[in-house]
Amino acid sequence: MHITSTDKPITALPSLMTTSEIAAYLRLRERTIYEMVARQTIPFTRATGKLLFPKRLIDAWLEAQTELPDAGIAPAPPIYAGSNDPLLEWALRQSGSGLAVLARGSTQGLEELVAGRAVMAGLHLIDPQSGGWNIAAVRAHVHGAHHVMIRWATRTQGLLVASGNPLGITGLADAVNRGLRFAIRTEGAGSQRLLDVLLAREGVSRAALITTDRGAETHADLAALIETGEAQCGLGLQSAAGQLGFLPLITDEPFDLVMTRHAYFEPPIQNLLAFARSDACHKRAAHLGGYDLRQLGDVVWNG
Repeated sequence: MHITSTDKPITALPSLMTTSEIAAYLRLRERTIYEMVARQTIPFTRATGKLLFPKRLIDAWLEAQTELPDAGIAPAPPIYAGSNDPLLEWALRQSGSGLAVLARGSTQGLEELVAGRAVMAGLHLIDPQSGGWNIAAVRAHVHGAHHVMIRWATRTQGLLVASGNPLGITGLADAVNRGLRFAIRTEGAGSQRLLDVLLAREGVSRAALITTDRGAETHADLAALIETGEAQCGLGLQSAAGQLGFLPLITDEPFDLVMTRHAYFEPPIQNLLAFARSDACHKRAAHLGGYDLRQLGDVVWNG
């Protein structure tokens, strides 16, 4: 490692550093920085052909490289845990990430992550008090300053109904007031919490719902309950509707991914994010419907 000739303190650095600024910040020669960029061993971006280095990612990268005494803690297994998302689970397979999927709901995913039984968790948990998404839930589960949350997509959720909407359902309150049979997600699922919030906004208690005997583990399970006539409607993703009817209720639901800062820079997650930016992934999102990927990869919370 080559050390620069200056030891002057660096203050008031911009959020996006140039090659010379990052070299001074890391106390390396600019030539070394270019070599690291060529090997893709340092976070960087290109704007109009110019190399730029986001300071917040550089700081997270430096922390991830820090060697600590071995505390005897085994690394988390290569598992994605949390909420079921059709696009994400397809991308996990297609990207060669090597991550297995354990989709048992947003709350369960956070618990698996914190317990060290998963390397990444996906969630869409609305805060009933503030109406905000995900940050309150992450802060309640994740302690310490070692995690980061990034945006996967903004999604559309609504009522799934039978193909052609033969019952003429006009909305959530209409379905409840007419005593229609709901398919519901299991406890801890983000969609179930969202349903409770939407019902409260309509002045309706969940106790007023007529529901199926069994809950749906995934959005596909919920859709199947409606397709087979076991249920007449249910809250779910537009991307899971297929040939069913769909009434949008919320079009700006953030779906986010949480992981340690170290895991963020490891190949499984970097491979996933690289593939997610590809034309193939964007075409898949358009085919499924109900996805906005413009914020994909943005850091939305940094513990």
